Amino acid sequence: MPNYTVTVATGTQWFAGTDDYIYLTLMGTEGCSERTLLDKPLYNDFERGAVDSYDVTVGEDLGEIELVKIEKKKYWVHDDWYCKYITVKTPYGDYIEFPCFRWLVDDKEVVLRDGRARLPQHDKKAGVAKQHRHKELEQRQKTYRWKEWHPGFPMSIDAKAHSELPRDIQFDSEKGVDFVLNYSKAIENLYVNQFMHMFQSSWGDFADFERIFMRIKNTISEYVMEHWKEDFMFGYQFLNGCNPVVIRKCTEIPDKFPITQKLVENSLERGLTLEEELKEGNIFIADYELMDGVTANATDPCTLQYLAAPICLLYKNSQNKIMPVAIQLGQTPGEDNPIFLPTDDEYDWMLAKIWVRSSDFHVHQTVTHLLRTHLISEVFGIAMFRQLPAVHPVFKLLLPHIRFTIAINTKAREQLICECGLFDKANGTGGGGHVELVQRSMKTFTYKSLIFPEAIKERGMDSKEELPYYFYRDDGCRVWEAVANFVADVVNIYYEKDETVQEDEEIQAFVKDVCSFGMQDFDQCEFPKSLQTKEQLVEYLSIVIFTASAQHAAVNFGQFDWCSWIPNSPPTMRKPPPTKKGEVDLKYIVESLPDRGRSCWHLGAVWALSQFQENELFLGMYPDEHFIEKPVKEAMAQFRKNLGEVTKVIKNRNEGKKLPYYYLSPDRIPNSVAV
Repeated sequence: MPNYTVTVATGTQWFAGTDDYIYLTLMGTEGCSERTLLDKPLYNDFERGAVDSYDVTVGEDLGEIELVKIEKKKYWVHDDWYCKYITVKTPYGDYIEFPCFRWLVDDKEVVLRDGRARLPQHDKKAGVAKQHRHKELEQRQKTYRWKEWHPGFPMSIDAKAHSELPRDIQFDSEKGVDFVLNYSKAIENLYVNQFMHMFQSSWGDFADFERIFMRIKNTISEYVMEHWKEDFMFGYQFLNGCNPVVIRKCTEIPDKFPITQKLVENSLERGLTLEEELKEGNIFIADYELMDGVTANATDPCTLQYLAAPICLLYKNSQNKIMPVAIQLGQTPGEDNPIFLPTDDEYDWMLAKIWVRSSDFHVHQTVTHLLRTHLISEVFGIAMFRQLPAVHPVFKLLLPHIRFTIAINTKAREQLICECGLFDKANGTGGGGHVELVQRSMKTFTYKSLIFPEAIKERGMDSKEELPYYFYRDDGCRVWEAVANFVADVVNIYYEKDETVQEDEEIQAFVKDVCSFGMQDFDQCEFPKSLQTKEQLVEYLSIVIFTASAQHAAVNFGQFDWCSWIPNSPPTMRKPPPTKKGEVDLKYIVESLPDRGRSCWHLGAVWALSQFQENELFLGMYPDEHFIEKPVKEAMAQFRKNLGEVTKVIKNRNEGKKLPYYYLSPDRIPNSVAV
């Protein structure tokens, strides 16, 4: 009688093992085996990290094994089980791999196909494999449902809490992403809990900030503390700080910002006029128009909070440093909206820069970080689960890059950015302002802006000769190229020609789901509803991977470095923007900055958000072998080699620098948005 050897691997994460009964059925082209209980007498099967083998004897030849069905049945109480993979050795000596990498919960079954990736047009129309494909997607579409969190937002997962999510996309340990718990731990670890009882009291002076800061500093944050008042540090952050995406080349001074030659001539070094400097490409601008009219946080009636929508003119001096030369704190020019200059009184100029940094913080947190990495990656992830079966090569390619993204976003909506959540405690855009910011930003959010080189070029920031110290651009372009080359290698393995892309009904459904449901068919977003060429497919998948990995790393993991020194990135301001010059002193500035309690919450937040996950998987690391084909594994190896070369270049450049830039070093870029 034919005998098949079945090997089953259990996951290594917490609680992966099970005491429940596990049954297996082999399904072949010529027949099916009997439903077999996998059990070794006097042996504890399916322990965490275990690899167990079993003999399955059948009465007749099953033909080619197409599917493996696994069922889990309760022993005492339901005990979830994580299956990594199953291999089957046939009586003829063949080994067939069936990747699983999913949880079996309750009494539900899982049916697996072998690990060879296949496009939908390559399965027989009436075959068992095609039926399995359709059935898997039908079930996924019932499980992964779209839901509107706020009007005008990208769509989210239909789940109110992390515990409601499908088990396969939950965190392994929910405690690891409990924001309330993590903030409390952070505040305790940072030694700032001693100030929490004085929640609404002001700091005495900058030395007060320094006393708590000196216990929690790191190399960059200490440098920021020492130099934050200096114009070069203010300008540098537009290039390589947390939010390096706002600055753009200025080719014409806007009417709403009435800058004249006389106002800025003392700041121009080359003996050229302002008009000549504009033509030479030495003038840049950061405009926070998005902030204009956003509702300030009013959740605490005892503390008034204020927002501003500044415009900042910047100048590349003869040392190629970006220096601020003029700041207007509102969008409408007038006597009560003066233009602040470096030649003004020390405290007038300092406060104007602080207001720019505070506005930059709000745009960074809500638009650059939340919307343009977290929420858009969730859209890609939901559409992927809804439209691509596990056998599809694009599902296998993208799965590591949406790992835990839906979970972290759900947890954030549950605890962090919900009504009366932690975000409201410290941020001037809490209480609804952050919602307004996302809604406004969605009106100008385009697909093209997610293509990294295009986004850099659109802002006029692409010339390395003109801006030699824009490391975000340089490193980002290197990583983008590595990602795009890797994606092209994988696409070329499965798609022979452009027509293969056009005939792939599942990839077309995925792209349409992103646009029509995830992005709610907003006309201005210009997300494609179909893909016609291999080149378009490579670009699309590169966007998904780069956004979730490199772009998120660039705007997330520097938060403690750049925002922990609170005067450099105030999360709220307690006095309105000045309407006249010459009325500000140090006391006024300190009283404008966040009080002790909000400062402590802010420190806890930026520390917690800057930490890597335990057992973090960085770009190019794919320990779960969803692909079994040798050409894809070779492409992965080449990808890692290319990333290693980028890492080496960045490391060499950073050698000896007081302000190293390492956020886009591949060895520090997690695969997915998971924090």
